[in-house]
Formats: sequence, C-alpha cells, structure tokens
Amino acid sequence: MTVERIATACIVLLVSALFMTRLPIVAEQLPTPTEDVHSLLEKSLSVIEIDKEISRIQSEKQTLLLTMTEAEKQLAIQEQTISNKREQAGDVLRAYYMGERDQLYSALLTSKSWSNFFRILDYIDIIVSQDKHTLNEYIGHYEQLKNNYGLLEGKQAELIYIEQKLQDQKKRVLALESDLAGQLDGRSDSDKIKLMIEELTSFWEKEGLSEVREYFKALSTAMGELPSWIQDNKDLLEIKGFQYTIRVPEDKLNAFLIEQDEKFKHFSFQFKDNKITASGKRDNIEISITGQYSVENEPVNGILFHVDELVFNGFVLPDTTRAALEEEFDLGFYPGLILEMLKAKSVEVKDGELIIKLSITL
Repeated sequence: MTVERIATACIVLLVSALFMTRLPIVAEQLPTPTEDVHSLLEKSLSVIEIDKEISRIQSEKQTLLLTMTEAEKQLAIQEQTISNKREQAGDVLRAYYMGERDQLYSALLTSKSWSNFFRILDYIDIIVSQDKHTLNEYIGHYEQLKNNYGLLEGKQAELIYIEQKLQDQKKRVLALESDLAGQLDGRSDSDKIKLMIEELTSFWEKEGLSEVREYFKALSTAMGELPSWIQDNKDLLEIKGFQYTIRVPEDKLNAFLIEQDEKFKHFSFQFKDNKITASGKRDNIEISITGQYSVENEPVNGILFHVDELVFNGFVLPDTTRAALEEEFDLGFYPGLILEMLKAKSVEVKDGELIIKLSITL
C-alpha cells in the first residue's frame, strides 16, 4: 500500500513538473495591439498593398513598352512607304512643272478628227486621275505618319509619367520598410510583432481582401440597379419644369441594398457631414468605406463615388488600394439610364439624405 502511495505521489509530481515547465510557453500570448503596435501593423499592411501597386505599374510599363516597340516598327515601314510615295508624287509634280503634260493638251487641240480628239481626251483623263490619285495617296500617307508620330509622342509622355509613378511608389515603400525596421529594432517583443505582422498579412490576403472585393462588387451591381429603383419609387423624385431632384434617405438606401443582396444585412450606409460611410461586420471581418460623390462629365455624365478612406479591422489601407478598387468597381450613378436627356448638375449629402440635382439637356 505504501509502495502504491509513493508511486502515485511520484506520478503527480512528474505531471506537475511537466505542467510547470510548459506553463510559460502556454501562457505566452501575442501582445495586445497597443497604439504603437497598431501603427506597425498598419504600416506593414501598407507595404504589402503598395508592393502590389508597384507590380501593377511595372506590368503597365511593360505593356506600354511593347506597344511603343510595335509602333516604332510600323513607323519604320510607313517611312519606307511614304518615301516611295514621295518619289512618285515628285515625278508627277515635275512632269507638270517641266511642261510634259502640255504636250497632251497640244495634241488635243491639234487633233484632226473627233474620234482622235475623244481618244486623247480619255487618255488625258486617265493620266490626270492617276496623277491625282498619286498625290492624294502621298498626302494620306503623310498625314497618317504625322498622326502616328503624335501618338508615339503621347506614349512617350505616358511612359515618363508611369516611370515617375513607379519611382514614387518605390521610394514610398522603401521609406515605410525603413521606418518599420527602425521601430522594430531594439524592441524586446520584435519577434512577437513580426509574428503578428505575418498573421495579419496572411489573414488579409486569404480572407480580408476577397471580402472587401465582394462588398465592392455587390455595391457596384446594386448601383447599376439604382436608376430603375428610383423610377419605381416616384416619391424620391421631385420635378419642377426641366429641373429634377432625387432625394434618397439613408434608411431607404439601406433597404434597397438589402433587397439587392442579403450580405447588406451586415452592412449599412450613413450620411453625415457631406460624407457617405458604408460599414459592417461579418464573422471576424469589419470593413468601413468613407467617401463622397462628385459630378463627372467624362466619359459620360454621372455622379462617381470617390473612396477617401478604407478601413479593414481597424487598419487604414493605403490610397493605392482605394484607387485600385475604384478602378475595378464602378460605384457611380448615371441619370441618363433613367432618361437619356437627364444630366447630373450637383450632388450633396444633407440631413440624412443623398440629394442629386438634375436637369434636362435638349
């Protein structure tokens, strides 16, 4: 019995020792994102997103370079073609200048029969038509060549602009990386923060970005249905002569969005201080989009939404992410889809309403 008690006591001590040995490891948790840690995580996310913009610009640059190379090849071919046409046009002009065509008119005037007269006249008509065709062809090729050189110059200017954008973003990401490295250097919890950065990056890439894109896609689809919805809700439309005013209250817009897609049950719009904020939370992802509408006339008249701030789980994403999403998903409203002659004149957010003023353009 005593032996059994001793054995039991030994087992308990062994288990306790093992537990105490592992306890510090189990108890170790990633640090709570304090303000300074939050800033580091946000910067790391910006580095990832700006790197994507750099890759996109590099791809754009490569495509443009290929286009320019092909354009230069075509210009070389056109240069050779126009050289031949220039020589032919020169022969024609020289013939008139040297009086070679005068012989034909002399032969016409001295013809001794009507049949001979009309035969020479037909011959003159053929030659003059051919001369005209040769000169017009040269002029056409010359104008085309001049236009293509103008297009190439435009592409060269675009290349300079793209290259500048590329360098700006590279400098920006290098500054962020340097700042991150400097702030992490010497911190006792730097390894833990690096782990948090890896986890945040992985979560954003695998789940966060796709969720943000889903909401933007759903919003874009819903905005495409907004004109027909307004037509079905005449109470939103005020008409005074040729002036139209659309007033969309916050609650009605949210109800409309839920009608379009049930995911908007977790997402809502708020109108405040001439800004529109769309925010929501689903599972462990929280998104907030703040922006404003402005009237644009090119390429078509409409009101376009500009994203001023995009926040993912409390982290503000960089302008490059906002711009990429704006370019990919159209959140605009186009009055011409209600009535072709309707044009947007102004847009504002006031007293919980989105107010769009329109007029008929005849």
